[in-house]
Amino acid sequence: MGQITIRSDRKTDYTFVYKGEDVVLEAGSVISIANGLQDVVLPTCKMKIANNLIIVKDE
Repeated sequence: MGQITIRSDRKTDYTFVYKGEDVVLEAGSVISIANGLQDVVLPTCKMKIANNLIIVKDE
């Protein structure tokens, strides 16, 4: 799978797991992951998915 981008629309930081390590996505920021979702675990929350963009929403 190709590159995936995760964007936070949250007012607080969002923590997810990448290759077994916790990664903090700061509120309102964007991060790109080269190998897609293969090594990513996203905790349950409201999300919108559009093509290769995941938008993490406030609860």
